[in-house]
Amino acid sequence: MNKISDFQVKDVVNVANGKKLGHIADLEINLNTGKIDAIIIPGAGKMLGFFARENDIVIPWRNIVKIGADVILVRHMEASELNEYVKEPFDQMK
Repeated sequence: MNKISDFQVKDVVNVANGKKLGHIADLEINLNTGKIDAIIIPGAGKMLGFFARENDIVIPWRNIVKIGADVILVRHMEASELNEYVKEPFDQMK
């Protein structure tokens, strides 16, 4: 059996670009099913974390590719990448 503390020490890495996203800070749990819906990674701090923080990264459980001994591999598309992905097909139609 695993504990949340076992997951919190693992690096979360995006398989799309190999970027380290951080460590798990929290979980979203569905109280009706008792299952984990998503993992939450704190957003990067601004000015050494003393001031406002960016939005947290929420990774749906279905986007977890593999949980290894040291890392958790996830599929995550950032908002800027998503905008490019959505715009491309429409740009080609012009």
